[in-house]
Amino acid sequence: MTLFPDILEQEVIEVILKEEAIKALVLYNDDVNTFEFVTESLIKVCNHQTEQAEQCTYLVHYKGKCVVKNGTFKKLKPLCEALLERGLTAKIES
Repeated sequence: MTLFPDILEQEVIEVILKEEAIKALVLYNDDVNTFEFVTESLIKVCNHQTEQAEQCTYLVHYKGKCVVKNGTFKKLKPLCEALLERGLTAKIES
């Protein structure tokens, strides 16, 4: 039995809401991967259309980063891991 059940319940609710909050999958520029490889990766991993993938690739190159997908952490985590496995630099951000 917890002395402060309301506080514990509130903490659990806050954790759940944080996990369900919309996050951004951000792809960062690097000096290793080609435009073609990055574009192909976005098509395969993020299910982008060719034009969208190309636009994101150019933004990454010229701006240093680009949000390539939005969603919950649970949805974005496997996508982020797949991009990382391909040697790209990606991160899930709030």
